[in-house]
Amino acid sequence: MNVRNLTPAHLQACLALDQASLGGLWTTAQWQSELADPRRPGMGLWQADNLVAMASGWLVLDELHITLVAVAPEQRRRGLGRQVLEALLAEARQQGARHATLEVGVTNAAAVALYRSLGFQDAGLRRGYYRNGEDALIQWLRLPPINDAEPGCG
Repeated sequence: MNVRNLTPAHLQACLALDQASLGGLWTTAQWQSELADPRRPGMGLWQADNLVAMASGWLVLDELHITLVAVAPEQRRRGLGRQVLEALLAEARQQGARHATLEVGVTNAAAVALYRSLGFQDAGLRRGYYRNGEDALIQWLRLPPINDAEPGCG
């Protein structure tokens, strides 16, 4: 498996994984915008020619707002979400992000556990945030400066 930046050439793969994993969260037009905008980094984890996990976000000044993490249903509980999310956080740091934020459904125990294991902390609650009326936890993470994370530096 390998991780690489998502590009407009990956539109069909992103649409397919979005549909399989999230029930079609974004439209074709939304995906086209996501994949074309350099301030909206996206990372995909590929197994041969199959996109099995992806994560994307929006960079606003020094903050990464994580908009999506998806893993193919048959590939879940194997650490792929962590792998692609870590790649997205690393890419955002390279582009100058110092913080990351996201919303996650309060009942999505697996995702909440993943985010907390990466250091995200609860910062608030958005009532009725999702289409189904579920509340969302707002979570934040301070990203260490690049030099702090490199062996032998600091």
